[in-house]
Amino acid sequence: MKKRILVASMVALLAVGCSDNEVGDVGLGWFTLKDIKISNLDDDKISGVTCHIASIEANLSFSDPSDSSISCRQTGEITPEMIATIDKSKSGEVVFKQSKSIFFKTMKVRRIYDAENQTLLYLSYTTKETEGSFKHSLSTVPLWGTKAYIEPTQTTVAQ
Repeated sequence: MKKRILVASMVALLAVGCSDNEVGDVGLGWFTLKDIKISNLDDDKISGVTCHIASIEANLSFSDPSDSSISCRQTGEITPEMIATIDKSKSGEVVFKQSKSIFFKTMKVRRIYDAENQTLLYLSYTTKETEGSFKHSLSTVPLWGTKAYIEPTQTTVAQ
């Protein structure tokens, strides 16, 4: 039984390190088993947005560090039809998640729509507290200049 658990743990650990959307891999030195992995993420509902996520992966460890950063940019057309399909609640919706540990730590990317500023927010965070805080990073994609941007209405002020 213990052997099965060990094998399952090793398979889960190997699966965490596998990524078909990896675009970069930076070693942190000779005396560490940690690397910075950079992956791209295309938003399924907003195809004109691409995010790049940098996170640390620790080889031969059961848990990766929680530190990560995210940067998202407009890389194609964004239309009103795309915006109409997204969750517009204050908590938004998860657009990506990846296991970072066999101990229930997950990195998630959540898309939130700021209607007042016509901006998409992409929040990267881990679901397990580390050293007294939850690690997170934020990137924004303004809709200004896209087909989805709605010109503010001009109100006349009586004088």
